[in-house]
Amino acid sequence: MSAPDFPARSQLSEEVARFVRKRIFNGDYAAGEYVRLDQLAAELGVSVTPVREALFGLRAEGLLDQQPHRGFVVLPVTRRDITDVSDVQAHIGGELAARAAANITDDQLRELEEIQDQLESAYAGDDEAAAVRLNHEFHRAINVAADSPKLAQLMYQITRYAPESVFPTVAGWPAKSIRHHRAVLAALAKRDEQLARAAMADHLAAGAAPMIDHLVERGVVDQDRPVS
Repeated sequence: MSAPDFPARSQLSEEVARFVRKRIFNGDYAAGEYVRLDQLAAELGVSVTPVREALFGLRAEGLLDQQPHRGFVVLPVTRRDITDVSDVQAHIGGELAARAAANITDDQLRELEEIQDQLESAYAGDDEAAAVRLNHEFHRAINVAADSPKLAQLMYQITRYAPESVFPTVAGWPAKSIRHHRAVLAALAKRDEQLARAAMADHLAAGAAPMIDHLVERGVVDQDRPVS
């Protein structure tokens, strides 16, 4: 895997954390494997400082553990992890969509339509990087329209735990996501709060099962361990 071209900016540690997260959810870093700080810094062509900050952040998220004198080790990802994140996203995301339906302007609605058109083009062109970015922009635009910054910040924190960069590669998900997004847009256009809440909650909750199947196939999640 080639290293991405990271920008030199204050959010560098977040970019490194995103890179490591993707490796964990892709199965490139298996549970029990050590992530070597110096080795990763050299691979990415950055100093050890942002890498260290990123690994400490991932430890706080429960993706890594720090072993004395040995470094950072990858922790198992469980079915419960995925379903818990999905359930909380569905609850908060649904509320944000409902508030957006009450507040959204015509300009904001047009912006969302444009983002969704670009997202569908990215899916059609198998442009995974663009799809991840545009999907993020779609949800962010709704959260901005909700005019609830504290709730949106909570949603952002939760989304960091979700393997969103993996979704474009999940079989059948792009087509399903397009249908869900179009349902959300229709509810927002009607300014129907209850319909927007339900459409967004359904969308965010629906990702758990296919994501678990995807991660089981790649050996990231133990297929014999049920959600308890």
